[in-house]
Amino acid sequence: QLQLVESGGGLVQPGGSLRLSCAVSGVELNYYAITWFRQAPGQERWAASCTGVLTYYAESVKGRFTISRDHVKNTVYLQMNNLKPEDSGIYFCAARGHPSAPTCSLDKGHYNYWGQGTQVTVSS
Repeated sequence: QLQLVESGGGLVQPGGSLRLSCAVSGVELNYYAITWFRQAPGQERWAASCTGVLTYYAESVKGRFTISRDHVKNTVYLQMNNLKPEDSGIYFCAARGHPSAPTCSLDKGHYNYWGQGTQVTVSS
């Protein structure tokens, strides 16, 4: 059974950095696209970044966030630099499988597997 566990969130000052981790168990990472979704209080959950056959970044995080995979550790990372208060929220990782070409989707309804989320707060 596929399980996703996020970690690495916390409180950071504006301009600071955090690295989020999404540990994937039960399946081989090769066959899954992994997307980091962000959800702020009272707002919809939306895709910040995804790694699959291609890599995607939302416009608001381009140049500041980097997504990467470690196939040995079966983990996906989201390195977040130059953080801004508007980056605050709960970050969820989600998995979407395909036998040969795992593709990213920005639609949260296309994901069957979700982690529990990790809180990121950017504040001075």
